[in-house]
Amino acid sequence: MHQIPKKSFFSTNYTLNCKGQLLDLSTPKVMGILNVTPDSFFDGGRYTNDSQLLTQAEKLLKEGAAIVDIGGMSSRPGAQVIDIEEELKRVLPAIRAVLKHFPDVLISIDTVHSRVASEAIAAGAVMVNDISAGSIDADFLETVGELGVPYVLMHMQGKPETMQQQPIYSDVIQEVVDFFIAKMALLEKAGITDVILDVGFGFGKTVTQNYQLLQQLDTFKLFNCPILAGISRKSMIYKPLQTTPDKALNGTIAANTIALLNGAKLLRVHDVQAAVEAIEIVGCLRL
Repeated sequence: MHQIPKKSFFSTNYTLNCKGQLLDLSTPKVMGILNVTPDSFFDGGRYTNDSQLLTQAEKLLKEGAAIVDIGGMSSRPGAQVIDIEEELKRVLPAIRAVLKHFPDVLISIDTVHSRVASEAIAAGAVMVNDISAGSIDADFLETVGELGVPYVLMHMQGKPETMQQQPIYSDVIQEVVDFFIAKMALLEKAGITDVILDVGFGFGKTVTQNYQLLQQLDTFKLFNCPILAGISRKSMIYKPLQTTPDKALNGTIAANTIALLNGAKLLRVHDVQAAVEAIEIVGCLRL
């Protein structure tokens, strides 16, 4: 793979401390999605045994994923929050199996429950990805602060089961900015120091609102935190193209490229190689 030019489009330096392992985001990185759920909107039910799980984990890592994001609860529109015990049964064996075979991998746990976050970190995960911004579990932010790991703070209007019924904003950009301002104060109080911002594409937004956020993603640089773009194969891609998630890769690449041009430092994706190549091409731009 060609090296990105030293004087590249990417210039802002961010380093995340992942339980002693440093992740350098001066060049954007890819977070590969590994869902151990029966009902996720794109890949639900595909990785239900160790063989399937490890084959996919190996694929994500070989293609260049810097982080593997393991989740045991679907957050697709209409999804219900599942029982904590069920979530633990799904994610803990997956984390242990992946780390046994790939001991150097950085694993993010995608959860809204503080107990799941704690047990996942104890099992070897090094980052917490929370779609709820601490709104579902009152102990969540304090727990993450005690764990001392990077935290993905995401904006969502409503909850997964209701978020897409009728999302309304007077100004989606301003309201997401205001949300982050309020939440960042709570994160600071909880002792969370490494924060990644996710504007929550598809989480309580119309297609138009999603593209407003994508177009103005660089607005969120004001927080001086790395920005994560989670766009992969979502309805904001396949609805305008009048297609389905399984045929939305080309649109995903286009949207991820726009996100990179507007300041994204992490791409959360199902298709790692395509995202890595998008980063490399955008990185060839010179200021």
